[in-house]
Amino acid sequence: MDSRQPPHILLVAYPIQSHINPALQFAAHLLRSGAHVTLATTVSGAKRMNKSGGAAPAGLSFATISDGFDDGFKSAADKPVADSYMTSLKRRGAETLFDLIAAGGSPPYTCVVYTILLSWVAEVAHRHRLPSALLWIQNAALYAIYYHYFNGYGDVIDQCDENDPEWSVELPSLPPLRARDLPSFLAPSNPYSFAGESLKEQFEELERNENPIILVNTFDSLEHEIIESLNPRFKISAVGPLLPNDSSSSDFKVELFKRPEEDYVAWLDTKPDNSVVYVSFGSISVLSKTQKEEIALALLECKRPFLWVIRKDLGEEEKEEEVTSRWEELRELGMVVTWCSQVEVLSHKAVGCFVTHCGWNSTLESLTAGVPVVGVPQWTDQLTNAKMLESAWGVGVRVRVEGTVAEEKVVGREELRRCVEEVMESEEMRENARRWREKAVEAVGENGSSEVNVRAFVEEVWKMSRTRFDVDQEEL
Repeated sequence: MDSRQPPHILLVAYPIQSHINPALQFAAHLLRSGAHVTLATTVSGAKRMNKSGGAAPAGLSFATISDGFDDGFKSAADKPVADSYMTSLKRRGAETLFDLIAAGGSPPYTCVVYTILLSWVAEVAHRHRLPSALLWIQNAALYAIYYHYFNGYGDVIDQCDENDPEWSVELPSLPPLRARDLPSFLAPSNPYSFAGESLKEQFEELERNENPIILVNTFDSLEHEIIESLNPRFKISAVGPLLPNDSSSSDFKVELFKRPEEDYVAWLDTKPDNSVVYVSFGSISVLSKTQKEEIALALLECKRPFLWVIRKDLGEEEKEEEVTSRWEELRELGMVVTWCSQVEVLSHKAVGCFVTHCGWNSTLESLTAGVPVVGVPQWTDQLTNAKMLESAWGVGVRVRVEGTVAEEKVVGREELRRCVEEVMESEEMRENARRWREKAVEAVGENGSSEVNVRAFVEEVWKMSRTRFDVDQEEL
């Protein structure tokens, strides 16, 4: 093996936008640190990607594995379908990933990195005598919650009462957590057994690994205490925020949706600084018709300009006018689009508040842009993210349960309006957001903590590949 040959990292991503996007950004960091990268996801996941901006940069290539649904798989909320998909993904994914590694890369693969829900990837890497690392695309707080759940706190958390607002649990390095702050996969009402089982398998796999490496999509100053509390057992490094550095860059990009015809940037350019309320609930969250009506009425009552993303990518058939009977009045006040570049919007000086589902990618984007938030979490990690945004980082408020329409579990217009007004008028939250923005930008800058950690990881991969090569030579 040529000692000057850069390591070749195989990066395997779960086939949805919230995994693929940070994986792509991590690939960019690895390239800047001198590694070659092959990004692999399922055939169906690769088909959904719209590659734009020209050819991939030198050192980056793409590959596919199979989940058993190469012609596409429509997600469904019912448990049997979700369980069936995960079973197929594990079986066919392991088979096709094994073959992909066996076919060899150019240069040969030296390490496998994988996103969450894919613990079987580490097993395949081990069969090929390759080291592996977990790219934890969520925050360190969530990792800590899951770790403690599987290591001593499971019985305590299992006793949580979702109907008792006073119930709480205290975990090392974390603020007190009520039932509504825990990730929904740990809730008694969680219908997705595959998620809990997959997470359990993930931590069991890490325990079996003699040198477990976890690369977390966060930055050190944001969650330093949490990371340090976990490092005695695992080697945890903050490598985020894994976001595009410049939305206007001509570098290779992957977008999962086509741009709308509406020129939302030109519209934002006409608005005063910090005056626009931006509303978006990500690429997966589904809002009921009633919830959309409540959002529309809240925006009308706020009487502030807004940019609202209402997706049309999930087979929705309703017409815009069916969102609210006051549609024309709504359009006079703000702008509704089917998609936008969120990084581009949040970076615009006109945006003063982000009404969000609190997915981790959206949370990081708001922190990096310095925009305070109104948290409207629904499930998974969003509940914990909303807690940290409000209580730990001081950059927003979370809607209160008391402000919901209990029968349909939607957030009412009065509560939404109250939260938007509180955030838009809070100079303290805006100042906190500006401070976190500076720290996030610093982390991924030259010699920033995250860039240093990525370079250290690449160096470690090179050393591991060198050691493996020496062992192979001795055996020969």
